[in-house]
Amino acid sequence: MSDESSSTSSSQLVEDFEGELDEDVDNEEGKNQMGRSSSTHSLSSFASLRAVIRIKQKYQAMKKRRQEMALGLGAQGGLTGAPGRTSPKIFTFDGLTPTSFSAFPSVSQKKKRRRKRRVLFPNDGPRKTVPKQERSRATYCLYLLFAIVFVQVYNAIENLDDHVLRYDLEGLEKTLRREVFGQQGAVEGLLYHLKDYLSTYVHNKPLVVSVHGPRGVGKSHLGRLLAGHFRSVVGDTLVLQYYVLHHCPQEADAMKCARNLSALISEMVEKAEEEEKIPLFIFDEAEHMHVEILDVLLQLVASKQSNEYLNAIYLFLSNLGHTHITKHMLQNSSSISMAMTASGRHSNLVKELTPILRNTLEKHHPLWTKADILPLGLLEKGHVMECFLEEITREGFYPDHSNIERLAGEIEYYPVVGGREYSQTGCKQVVAKVNLL
Repeated sequence: MSDESSSTSSSQLVEDFEGELDEDVDNEEGKNQMGRSSSTHSLSSFASLRAVIRIKQKYQAMKKRRQEMALGLGAQGGLTGAPGRTSPKIFTFDGLTPTSFSAFPSVSQKKKRRRKRRVLFPNDGPRKTVPKQERSRATYCLYLLFAIVFVQVYNAIENLDDHVLRYDLEGLEKTLRREVFGQQGAVEGLLYHLKDYLSTYVHNKPLVVSVHGPRGVGKSHLGRLLAGHFRSVVGDTLVLQYYVLHHCPQEADAMKCARNLSALISEMVEKAEEEEKIPLFIFDEAEHMHVEILDVLLQLVASKQSNEYLNAIYLFLSNLGHTHITKHMLQNSSSISMAMTASGRHSNLVKELTPILRNTLEKHHPLWTKADILPLGLLEKGHVMECFLEEITREGFYPDHSNIERLAGEIEYYPVVGGREYSQTGCKQVVAKVNLL
């Protein structure tokens, strides 16, 4: 009986709740309908919100009352000594699903919708989305390539400096400026060619320089100074001084001399390639060289040779074209300013004489088409006096200025032109006259 009474009471509670809920909903709907007919759209939405709030408050009050009634019934059953049983099911809104609300068609459930951002488009153009800018991976590869190139260039510059330091060109420059008189412009030109060529080890052609000038202007002396310097930096086996009148005086032996010279040069360049050095070949008195030797040298300096033949320096010393040099200096001395530097005078000499000398030399042999022409000018009386001073000091004599002037006066000179007095034999007779002291 107690079970039946408890179930009956619970069902009555549910029915009461449903009745009260229906009444509240009907009342609220009635009120809402009256509000709609008498107010504007804004007031109707406000009335709906108030109705929902009242329904919620009513539901909370009824739920609290049901809980108090259930507790009271449980206490009465415990006092009568009734056996233990499960508590009656209490109706709540917690277990309701969206489909269960179909029993209450009058209550409209509005889902909250998420407001989306409005996308504004231009009125005068088509609607299109802005493409997303993506950074290409090739950009990072390009940055990496730049870094690699920078490192390679930096290492190449460092290696160039190390390669130039090996040949001590600064020491060579000091020696030539101290030992060679009256040819400062030619010395600067020769050092320029050497620095440019020795700055790297890999080349596409050998360096060929042809020095020309009258007798006594210092061609052979310049060759001896270069040979001595290169022997000290690359070794004696990689420097060759070839005197034609000494090594091959007879024309009948020209072919044999050419073969021997070719074999010697090949051996030296191969050894230089192993040691990663650049050899030096000096050919003095080149005007007396036989055609067979010139033909062999033309083949050796050709750019189609293997790599070891391209890393070499060839220096030719001769008086070929000396008449053009002497004539040019005697005719143009009056137009040359006394304030002009030695390098400026030599640059004018090279500019004006190189085409004439090249035409003369190419007629002599095609070998000179591969060479850079470097003319040496006539020596003045002051340069001859410097030669005497150097030789007298070397021999251990007292450098008496009056004695030097007397010896320099015994040398033959060209007529004075433009305030300059050029020697006909240069410093050729200096050593012989000092030996007579």
